[in-house]
Amino acid sequence: MSQPQHQDNQFDLLRQRCFLPLFLTQFLGAFNDNLFKNAFLVLVTFHGLAMMGMNAQTIVNLSAGIFMLPFFLFSALAGQLAEKYDKAVLARWIKALEIWIMLAAGAGFIWHNASLLMFCLFLMGIHSALFGPLKYSVLPQYLKEQELLGGNGLIEMGTFIAILLGQIAGTMIVQSGGSADSGSTGEAMIVFACVGVAIVGYFTSRAMPSAPPTAPELKINWNIFSETVAIVRHVKQNKTVFNSLLGISWFWFFGAVYLTQFPDFAKSVLHGNADVYTLLMAVFSLGVGLGSVLCEKLSGRQIELGLVPFGSIGLSLFGIDLYFATANLLPNQYTLEGFVSYWAHWRVLGDILLIGVFGGFFIVPLYALIQTRTEREFTSRAIAANNILNSLFMVIASLMSIALLSAGFSLRELLLIVAILNIIVAVYIYTLIPEFLMRFLIWMLTHTLYRVRKTGLEHIPQQGAAVLVCNHVSYMDALVIAGSIRRPVRFVMDYQIYKIPLFNFIFRTAGTIPIGTAKENPEIKEAAFTAIADALAAGDLVAIFPEGRITNNGEMYRFMPGIERILKESPVPVIPMALQGLWGSFFSRKDGAAMMKIPRRLFARIGLVIDTPIAAEQADRQTLEDQVRRLRGEQQ
Repeated sequence: MSQPQHQDNQFDLLRQRCFLPLFLTQFLGAFNDNLFKNAFLVLVTFHGLAMMGMNAQTIVNLSAGIFMLPFFLFSALAGQLAEKYDKAVLARWIKALEIWIMLAAGAGFIWHNASLLMFCLFLMGIHSALFGPLKYSVLPQYLKEQELLGGNGLIEMGTFIAILLGQIAGTMIVQSGGSADSGSTGEAMIVFACVGVAIVGYFTSRAMPSAPPTAPELKINWNIFSETVAIVRHVKQNKTVFNSLLGISWFWFFGAVYLTQFPDFAKSVLHGNADVYTLLMAVFSLGVGLGSVLCEKLSGRQIELGLVPFGSIGLSLFGIDLYFATANLLPNQYTLEGFVSYWAHWRVLGDILLIGVFGGFFIVPLYALIQTRTEREFTSRAIAANNILNSLFMVIASLMSIALLSAGFSLRELLLIVAILNIIVAVYIYTLIPEFLMRFLIWMLTHTLYRVRKTGLEHIPQQGAAVLVCNHVSYMDALVIAGSIRRPVRFVMDYQIYKIPLFNFIFRTAGTIPIGTAKENPEIKEAAFTAIADALAAGDLVAIFPEGRITNNGEMYRFMPGIERILKESPVPVIPMALQGLWGSFFSRKDGAAMMKIPRRLFARIGLVIDTPIAAEQADRQTLEDQVRRLRGEQQ
């Protein structure tokens, strides 16, 4: 289908027919999941609904596992269906199934039958497992690549706001209906709401534009176990994608523990009623929504992997602080009004809000990364693999919670253990994929020191080899360029700069090619030209600073002949670029040696200007030098 024009604001997507029906369908589905599930859990936790002699805490933890089990069992099938059939048509089938499930759940509420409600929770898990691969894999068909981060952010924001509103609605309906002992807990309203939302969701799915199958000839493998193994095995071949899936799954492990324990946390740790639980969910959900939509702003509309480590740091930092914030709370019984009037509780709410915000920073770039680095005909199955791993991690989270709580650990200690585990997992993931940590360091350095105005990013090809040439003003030039361009860039850099501590980790991880002059080290020089030719042959972007040195006076030096040798050996397009505003910065050589003076200011405004590609046969060094001078203009 035709894609919309690129939007200046991610919220503009909500006015587009290619996105709004999907957003509403997903929103209503998540809302209904949580309306139903929370009404059930509030009946169990606060109104004495029992099942097979189990206590409330066990039922709550069991329900989390029951809901996630279908993701493990049916995601492989869901991924195949989303590849083979039109995703819009498939969405209508799934939403029709939701109506029938909600009708059955209505009977469970009317009869106060916890076993039937638990079975319907399992069926809603099947519904969500079928819809999951579809909602994420259809985004690359509906949106342009530069809109994917914003689109994913809106989907995540909408999901968590729907979770919030669904849980508030479920709680309010049950609470307003009286008590289980009185025989009145708002059953009719719950049934009306669940079935009504499912019907509206069906009609919004009918407005979704056609999304043709990406693998129409695919033969469905109905053996869910062998297909699950095959999908996971295929995804493991792409190391970055697979470890991104593990990162997302860990987030849901982390989140599952918190979300599942919030009812008991509100009741036994904070000594609040059901309204306090609703407040916790509201704060957490708003935090994730805020973090999700901020991703596009913080990353400059790029898929910025540097936000992922930033997110993991916040998850652990505020998860640990939550443990200490709840250490000495007064054991009063709080209504919502009494809870918010006690100042110590605001620290608790702040921790929960920021856990949500940093969770959004963590998860949104990972989803966008999977969508862009997976083969198009396999995207739905990659998302299915994600859901399989998510469900496995969440079931393990449920079992771990039951085991630790049964072993005598307190609820506060359980949440602390998860926050500490997050540190261990983060270190492990970033050891496996140093690109995440490298991008984080680049993002922190460039966003702390500078505000970069980027012009002409559309001239960078999405794939294929090219040489980027740029003026050389400071020691930060390569990091500014790497932080501005979404594709990985291999820089050719003076080997003395390459060896600078801290920066060396970034340069090595980014595949930087160190070079020296023939006089200084001829072996390094020849090895560099060989590495450049190999990188271009592999389809990489290679960036060089043809002046051969950082300016001492703010003016450009003559371009060296090395660029002509590169293009003679590898005739690929050349893209002229220019950095503006870095002269006089802490990392430049104005007023003496670089990094030996007091920085001028933080968040300095600088610019990166990128011009149209030039064919190799037209790109002699004088032409390229003139182009870069023109792009640089008067801003040094």
